[in-house]
Amino acid sequence: MSKPASSQQPAASNYHKPVMLHECIDALNIQPNGIYVDATFGGGGHSIKILEQLKEGRLLSFDQDDDAKREAEKITSRSFTFCHTNFMYLKKYLKLNGVTKVNGILADLGISSHQIDSAERGFSTRFDGPLDMRMDRKQPTTAATIVNEYSEEDLHKIFGMYGELKNAKTAARMVTQYRANKPFVRTEDLKAALSSITPRGKENKYFAQVFQALRIEVNEEMKALEDFLHQCGEVMDTGGRLVVMSYHSLEDRMVKNYIGKGKVYGEVEKDFYGNQIKPFEAVNRKPIEATEVEIEQNKRARSAKLRIAERI
Repeated sequence: MSKPASSQQPAASNYHKPVMLHECIDALNIQPNGIYVDATFGGGGHSIKILEQLKEGRLLSFDQDDDAKREAEKITSRSFTFCHTNFMYLKKYLKLNGVTKVNGILADLGISSHQIDSAERGFSTRFDGPLDMRMDRKQPTTAATIVNEYSEEDLHKIFGMYGELKNAKTAARMVTQYRANKPFVRTEDLKAALSSITPRGKENKYFAQVFQALRIEVNEEMKALEDFLHQCGEVMDTGGRLVVMSYHSLEDRMVKNYIGKGKVYGEVEKDFYGNQIKPFEAVNRKPIEATEVEIEQNKRARSAKLRIAERI
């Protein structure tokens, strides 16, 4: 029998400050002997809190990032298993670890403070760094690949769909004009190429949207999220909780649709008797948002939306 995990855990590091930490943990409705998944380990803040509540239970945490893996190695609890992979492989890695059903899954879809604050990762609009943005640094496609090689039409689509830029077409044209003279290498190159078309006084927000669009494309985040959500329904035990926190409208819409309709796109399917075919029922109709106090302490909490669903 494993000892209560709380006696074995390091304090949560300064790697990343989780948003709505207590709301997320409460929403999981943790049973001490249950099996839980932290689909986005990051700096381990959520995982450590979940482990504190487990006695006979298990926690399997996922993250493809090498820095997250190093953080996970600090946790010594026998209840804990780290899966160094993207959460889109949820079902496969649960099976590899002898798990077929779980009692709760938590996913915090935000990028960690640690990643944003590391200039060499290229996620930050504040620091000059290489145009990288890969969560998994073993994969070949970087942000530089996209801005240097994608067609103007594809860039237009990415900036419009994933960055929700109002001038996506113009941004795509500026990128292709800039690279005709010299290839993009660093984040400052990209900012320089777009500087003349950024809305006055909203430069930071604009560049954040551009970087978001590239990050989503580099890491295939929408496809990964869709695959992950559908697997949640397959592995969740009846009464288990799905807890997902998103930070932009695209993700939130997908999560909301999946909870409400059983799929991220299209209408809900019905059986022969007209009953809706969907694995989850929403626990909260409206997403939970961070308090003013938390937003003051952590600006990244401003856009967070927390949705909770229960397996039916």
